[in-house]
Amino acid sequence: MKKVLVIGYVWPEPNSSAAGSHMLSILRLYKQQGWQVEFATPAQPTEHMIDLNAEGISSQAITLNCDSFDTYIAQYAPDIVMFDRFMMEEQFGWRVEKQCPKALKILDTEDLQCLRQARHQAHKAERAMSTADLFSDIAKREIAAILRCDLSLIISDVEMQLLQDTFKLDARLLHHLPFMVDLANLPTHTAHFDQRQHFMTIGNFRHAPNWDAVLYLQQIWPLIRKQLPSAELHIYGSYPPPKATALHNPKTGFLIKGWADDAFSVMEQARVCLAPLRFGAGIKGKLLDAMIMQTPSVTTPIGSEGMHGDKPWPGTIAQDAQALADAAVALYQDQTRWQQAQLHGTALLQQGYNGATLGAALISHIEQIAHQLDEHRLANFTGSMLRHHSMMSTKYMSQWIAAKNALPRR
Repeated sequence: MKKVLVIGYVWPEPNSSAAGSHMLSILRLYKQQGWQVEFATPAQPTEHMIDLNAEGISSQAITLNCDSFDTYIAQYAPDIVMFDRFMMEEQFGWRVEKQCPKALKILDTEDLQCLRQARHQAHKAERAMSTADLFSDIAKREIAAILRCDLSLIISDVEMQLLQDTFKLDARLLHHLPFMVDLANLPTHTAHFDQRQHFMTIGNFRHAPNWDAVLYLQQIWPLIRKQLPSAELHIYGSYPPPKATALHNPKTGFLIKGWADDAFSVMEQARVCLAPLRFGAGIKGKLLDAMIMQTPSVTTPIGSEGMHGDKPWPGTIAQDAQALADAAVALYQDQTRWQQAQLHGTALLQQGYNGATLGAALISHIEQIAHQLDEHRLANFTGSMLRHHSMMSTKYMSQWIAAKNALPRR
């Protein structure tokens, strides 16, 4: 039985974020292989974290910058270690290599943090993203983490292309893994056009692109409401801050609903999902959920990026506030167009998000690398160079912090 250790940036919250849902799908995939899976994280427990024990997955709290992790991982002795985002590889990757040098190392990027940050910087400056934005310190750290690992999971085909064309990474180090959907359990019948009403959006308020989308909706919603005076916008998401709840306005139909116990249920009740994202990276869980619940969506090129290739979008893609509003109103009022969008969504799910096919491909890739790990690492000279002691500033900083923390308090 293979032993897998997943080192998480946060405890998985599949009902709060796409990242949490994606992580859970990977954990379940590993369990389906008959592998022993343990999840460890330095993060504090959260209100909406999943019960991993109920999934048959053990869990462990670990500490940053502490040698106790060395003892822990040496005793657990995993065959595979997966890091959740590059920050966890920075913190723990060198310790894994020291204690378990033969463990296959996987990085789950979730989305490219450097791309999201670059777009955020450009958006704040009200200009197009530049190469200088992209080639940031975050990019240097993230690309280095990818190179130090044996395999990195990349959620978007656009990001796969960026890593190979712009950052010149070897394709053998990368694996394209979109969200894995259980197609066998897709709902075959959802609420009809005339059974639905209002608009909705959903997303963790702590995620900067989601909060910016809510602010953008403050501009878009009056344009929609002008044409549909009785319509409402229901805004769902975990951890709404006071600045979000302050926007709640029943008079204008701009309603901050906060946490949704069942995201699929509230998605099905709405006639149209709005996702006016102005920056971000990866692919968007809310738009996938909309496809699953057959809810047409209106989004931006950033929102739809990496999700549909050359296939029709299940709704409308638009850029500026007026175009987004007009598209939302047209989709809301036109039953024929709305039903056509539903069909596009179902086709996309079948073609690009088949969990059985995607999961099998990932396991096959992992097994292939495991069988020839030494040769695989030999072909990655840059990665071995980055693991050389002269490049290990994070290791020595961590050891310094650990030594400092061990000193007696005065």
